[in-house]
Amino acid sequence: MTSARPFSKRVAALASLSFFLLASCLLLSGAAWATPPIEQVPTGEAVLYHNFRPIVTFRGTVLGASPAVRARRSADRIDNLTPSQMLLPIELTPLTLDGVRGITVTAGGNLLFGVTESDLDPQERLTLEQVAESAREKIAEALRADAAQRRPDVLLKGFGLAAVATVVAFALLWLISRATRLLVGRVQRLIGKEEAGNKLRWARHGWLLMQRVSQLFMGFLWLSVAYLWLTYVLARFPLTEPLGERLGDFLLDLIETIGTSFIGAIPSLTTVVVILFITKAANDAIGNFFRAAKAGRVHAPGLHADTVSATHRLVTVMVWGLGIAIAYPFIPMSNSDAFKGLSVMLGFMFTLGSAGIVNQLMSGLVLVYARALSVGDFVEIGDNAGVVSQVGVLSTKIINMRNEEITIPNAVLVGNPIRNFSRLAGERGTLVSTKVTIGYDTPWRQVHAMLIAAAQQTPGLRPVPTPFVYQKGLADWYVEYELFAHMDKPLDRIAVLSALHANIQDQFNTYGVQIMSPHFNAQPANNLVVPPDGWHAAPAAPEATRGKGK
Repeated sequence: MTSARPFSKRVAALASLSFFLLASCLLLSGAAWATPPIEQVPTGEAVLYHNFRPIVTFRGTVLGASPAVRARRSADRIDNLTPSQMLLPIELTPLTLDGVRGITVTAGGNLLFGVTESDLDPQERLTLEQVAESAREKIAEALRADAAQRRPDVLLKGFGLAAVATVVAFALLWLISRATRLLVGRVQRLIGKEEAGNKLRWARHGWLLMQRVSQLFMGFLWLSVAYLWLTYVLARFPLTEPLGERLGDFLLDLIETIGTSFIGAIPSLTTVVVILFITKAANDAIGNFFRAAKAGRVHAPGLHADTVSATHRLVTVMVWGLGIAIAYPFIPMSNSDAFKGLSVMLGFMFTLGSAGIVNQLMSGLVLVYARALSVGDFVEIGDNAGVVSQVGVLSTKIINMRNEEITIPNAVLVGNPIRNFSRLAGERGTLVSTKVTIGYDTPWRQVHAMLIAAAQQTPGLRPVPTPFVYQKGLADWYVEYELFAHMDKPLDRIAVLSALHANIQDQFNTYGVQIMSPHFNAQPANNLVVPPDGWHAAPAAPEATRGKGK
C-alpha cells in the first residue's frame, strides 16, 4: 500500500505544471497585442480585432481589396499609431467609392479603416451609420486600453492585485493539499490497523481506486482555483480584460447551463425515484411471500423448499428489470447519443461474452428445478463423490472424502448422470455397501450372519435400520454377497468402509471361513456342497431368514 506523501507530491507536481501552463498562456496573451489576430470566417468575411476586442466585420471587396486584405491593412495602420495618437478623438467621415457609400474611421487625420454598404449584414438590419458608430466606439475603447496598458501606475496596480491573487490561490491550493493528505493518511492508518478486523479489510482492495479518485478530485479543485486565478488576473489589465471577461462569462454560462439542466431534470428524476420506490416496495412484498414459503408458513402449488430461493432470485431480477425498463426513458440524457453508444457497446460485449455464462445459468436453473441435488446431499458425479457444499448460478461445489473442494460447472452436471445417495434416505441416513464373494461350500446363512455382525461392530454405521445382505449373483465359482448399511456422515465413508472391511475379515477368520473364490484346474472328487447339518453354522441361528433384514 502506497503512502499518502508520494500521492500529495504527485498532485502538487500536477498543480505546479498547471500553474506554469496558465502563466505561460497569460504571458503569451499579453504579448499577443503586438500582432492583433484577424478572424477569417468560411464565408469570406474577415473580422478585425485589436487588443482581443472585435472591432468590425468586413464583407465586401473595396478597390480590389478582399475582406481579409482590408482587415490586415487596417490592423497594420492601427499598430503604427503612436501612444499620443491613440488618445486622439476618433472621427467618422462619409465618402463614396465607385458609387458605393462608405464611412472612414480616423484618429487625428490618420485613416484606420473604412466601412461600406457592402459590409452590412442584411439579417442585422443596421444602417451604415449605426455600424460605423459601433466600430468607432469599439476602436476607441481598444485604443484607450492600449494606452492605459502603457501607464506605470496601471501596470503596478495590476501586478499588485495579481500578486495578491496568486498568494491567495497558492494558499487555497496548500490548504486543499494539506486537507487531502491528512484525510488520505488517516484512512490509510485506519485500514492498516490490526484491530480493524474484517470490517475494513475490503477497503484494502479498493485502496488504489480510492487514490485515483482522490487524485482526480484534487486535480479538479486545483484546476478550478487556477481557472479563477487566471480569470481574475487577466481582468486586472486593460489589455487582457476581454479575455478575463470571456473566461468569466464561460464559467457563468456553464453554471447556468448546469443549473438549468438540473432544474429541468427534477420532474424526470422525481418520476424515476417514484418508479424505483414502487419497484422496491413490490420486491419487498414478494420477498416476504417467499420467506414465508421457505419457512413453511405458506404453501403454493409447484413451489418446493428446494426451489424457493432460486425462484425468489428470478422473480427479483424480473421485477427490478421491469422497473428499470419503465424508469429508463425518464432518465436525463437517456435519448442522447452517448447513452445510445454505451447501450450498443454493452450489448456487443454481452453478445460476445455471454454465451458460456448463459449456458451455465440455464444449466443451474435446470439443476435447481429438477431438484437433482441440494446442499448437504452425498452425490457421485462421474469420478467425483462427496457432499454438496454450494449450488451456485454458474457452478456447484462438492467436498470429497479427502476434504478437497471440487468445483464443477453446471453445464457439466447437466451432461452427466448424478447419483444422489441422500435424496431417498430420509431419516435412515446415507446407504453404503460393500461386496464379497464366497465359494459354494460355505453356508449362505453363515455368510449373512457374519457380514451383519461385522456391520454392527463398525463405528459410524447406524444400528437402526438393521444392516442387511443381498445375494447379488450366483457366478460359476462363487456367490456374490453385498452388505448394505446406513450411515449419518457421508464424508466419513472411506474411513467407515475401511473399518467395516477389517471387521469382516475378523468375522470370517473367527469362524474359519476363507475369503477366497475357488478356481479349479480339475473337478474335485466330491461335490463341494454344504450338508444340512451345517446350514446353521455359527454365528448363524436356526431362525435366520434369507437376509432380508431391516
